[in-house]
Amino acid sequence: MATTTKKKMVQWDPADVKAELLSKYPPKVARKRAKQIMINEALENETPQISANVRTTPGIITMRGCTYAGCKGVIMGPTRDIVNLVHGPIGCSFYAWLTRRNQTDAGDDGANFMNYCFSTDMQDSDIIFGGEKKLKQAIQEAYDLFHPKSIAVFATCPVGLIGDDIHTVSKQMKEKFGDCNVYAFSCEGYKGVSQSAGHHIANNQVFRHIVGENDEVKPGKYKINLLGEYNIGGDGFEIDRIFKKCGITNIATFSGNSTYDQFASAHTADLNAVMCHRSINYVADMLETKYGIPWIKVNFIGADSTAKSLRKIAQYFDDQELTAKVEEVIAEEMPEVEASRADVMPRTEGKTAMMFVGGSRAHHYQDLFNEMGMKTISAGYEFAHRDDYEGRQVLPTLKVDADSRNIEEIEVEADETRYSPRKTPEELQALEDAGLKFKHYDGLAPDMQNGTLIIDDLNQYEAEKLVELMKPDIFCAGIKEKFSIQKLGVPMKQLHSYDSGGPYAGFKGAINFYNEIDRLVNSRVWSYMKAPWQENPQLSATYGWE
Repeated sequence: MATTTKKKMVQWDPADVKAELLSKYPPKVARKRAKQIMINEALENETPQISANVRTTPGIITMRGCTYAGCKGVIMGPTRDIVNLVHGPIGCSFYAWLTRRNQTDAGDDGANFMNYCFSTDMQDSDIIFGGEKKLKQAIQEAYDLFHPKSIAVFATCPVGLIGDDIHTVSKQMKEKFGDCNVYAFSCEGYKGVSQSAGHHIANNQVFRHIVGENDEVKPGKYKINLLGEYNIGGDGFEIDRIFKKCGITNIATFSGNSTYDQFASAHTADLNAVMCHRSINYVADMLETKYGIPWIKVNFIGADSTAKSLRKIAQYFDDQELTAKVEEVIAEEMPEVEASRADVMPRTEGKTAMMFVGGSRAHHYQDLFNEMGMKTISAGYEFAHRDDYEGRQVLPTLKVDADSRNIEEIEVEADETRYSPRKTPEELQALEDAGLKFKHYDGLAPDMQNGTLIIDDLNQYEAEKLVELMKPDIFCAGIKEKFSIQKLGVPMKQLHSYDSGGPYAGFKGAINFYNEIDRLVNSRVWSYMKAPWQENPQLSATYGWE
């Protein structure tokens, strides 16, 4: 029996919602936050400017993570055969212990260190007297136990404060071992505005210490790197399934279900396909500068977007065999997708969603909601820069501030022997003229409807206020927001780690997402959800001596 959707009587104006969000702040804080809350009016190349990549106001409960989280947790965490050793107190290491649900298969060699938690477990005495000796012992122990190809060392906040030289220690141990690449990341949690700084630091060191180490030519045709895919809930498995079906060879995924050798061989690919722009655009640019590999923006979240991205890859290679195979695969996969979509559409059409996630997910997942007839009424990122909202055309106008100067910019030049442009300037221009754009990303704003709210670095108060005012049918964010939103009677879907769901990428992932969102937005249980203070708003108490 089909459920009927009641029409909402809530009338809201975006300017009024913005004003209400700001009303509780002190004047100085309100002025700053006003620049981070944008009423979308993106038309052609004219997009309102939003303030992004700025520090969160002290005292506000932000949804962001730290620099260490971006480096260790996001970029390096999903790589299975690198021992990731955290130099610091054990609390930081717990976060790094597979909490993001990155999946992997162990491969032919069986090397998989992702289910281990490696830490130097610094104590008070190490903070006082220094932890370099303990770090050396930990690296030696990891080598003796596992004999890995590589050991990566991550600095946490105390390490940066006391000045342990993790880079020199790593270099010494690398020279001692000879057959194990040891390197370090100065990714102290306080170092940047958000986890975005950690992405940049990780990209720099991976490129400096690993990329280009293996010149072996891998077998296969149509060789690409997939950048910014982290295999949450098995997304990477589904994308790889589609690639293999099409005959596309994925040399390296940065970094879901990835290996050391994939990184080392990435320079042998012919095209970089970028999924998460914010976390990985640095590597894409450096691979092009040093080795001549161009990059395009893709999106494998949503069946229609998956088909579009496959066609873009086929267009780049300009091979009739690949083009025909891609069309064949799309034709095989889409009927099941369309049948599932038709099934849920009567129950999901007209529903509303909010998304406040990291990377490009708040952008990409709108395609999936659109396929279900749902509207995204507000969205934003935890750690975006302005180009993630307004498009890369704003890059020349961005000013480098003090926080950005904290992050090392490595100088990359064309490799003397291995730089080889994959396409001539004439071929690239012909593809551009045919509609295939290189080094291009329009950002979030142009794909959101006029009058919707785009909010950078949403916080706990604003999240609850938005739900109260706009009453969405579903709210998508991370674990920190999950339970507070559910207590407001609104279903909440994690798009950081997918709760226990996934995959949601590709064709089969789209079907999984349709069915899961259908269950969430049409379940009656949320209307019965009441927080304790809603049922008994007035609490009585007595003194202990009474």
